[in-house]
Amino acid sequence: MPARSLSIVMPIYNEESLLGELFERMTRMLSGIEETTGLKSEWVIVNDGSRDRTLEMLRSFAARDQRLVVLDLSRNFGHQPAIQAGLEYAHGDAVVIMDGDLQDPPELIPELVRSWQGGHKVVVAQRRSRAERGVKGLLFKLFHAMLARMSDLKMETGSGVFGLLDRRAVNELLRLHERNRFFPGLRTWVGYEQITVLYDREKRASGEPKQTFSRLVRYAFDAIFSFSLKPLRAIWTLGFFVSLFSIGYALYLLLLRVFHIDVVPGFTTPTVAILLLGGIQLISIGILGEYLGRIYDEVKQRPHYVINEIITGPRDSVPTPLSN
Repeated sequence: MPARSLSIVMPIYNEESLLGELFERMTRMLSGIEETTGLKSEWVIVNDGSRDRTLEMLRSFAARDQRLVVLDLSRNFGHQPAIQAGLEYAHGDAVVIMDGDLQDPPELIPELVRSWQGGHKVVVAQRRSRAERGVKGLLFKLFHAMLARMSDLKMETGSGVFGLLDRRAVNELLRLHERNRFFPGLRTWVGYEQITVLYDREKRASGEPKQTFSRLVRYAFDAIFSFSLKPLRAIWTLGFFVSLFSIGYALYLLLLRVFHIDVVPGFTTPTVAILLLGGIQLISIGILGEYLGRIYDEVKQRPHYVINEIITGPRDSVPTPLSN
């Protein structure tokens, strides 16, 4: 690609219901950027094992716009590996990462580009408001509040993957090979001068969210356990105070015996003590298991994803056995 170019990386999974609107808005936005800035652009869509007509529609769109490149993964590897695949393929001097459900508005990209042209290597699109309401909206707020308190790395809360990275920041990000990835945290970890652009997160244009509750919980765990040792420190602190309480309670029982104060016989005290300590031990083992499981996942050194096919522009699709 030319010396100054822009790449858009977008993971997609079962989004046939909104692809038409997405293609129209993205092509209009990219054409506008090319006209006003002179930047050449490419749009990298990572099809993360879609089971509907998504891939068929993407083939059609790629035949109509040579800027569009489709990476078809061999199965559903997940949101973060799909982003990794797109970043490793993208050639641009600046790379925008965004979701493909149109909750991240394509019309904000020109503002991200202007901030990058102003000298900022990392531009974070931070949500001023979001469409989720009710219990789900409350859980998102609680997660970001908890992450801000627990993380050992100060990062922008209320932001997701939507944002722009300069080529230098992308190259540094690609040097990080851990499997349990939390992209907003990794983006902060690489450093560089960052700026925040506020936007209102929209409702989905069509269809249902593809991130299930269990996947969101796993993503939250990746955020906390990848960027914080505080759960481990909390175990030590809890154990210390439980030990102090146990010693104090033992002294209290000893004084009762010394002064011959009658105690109602029964098993309430040992039962409560056993249940309390047993619960604390199980929680502690669970936290240790989260860290140990991530270590086990890392040492296997499996690839993040496997590419089934690369579909480029008006040319024929190019089968490839590449994996990364």
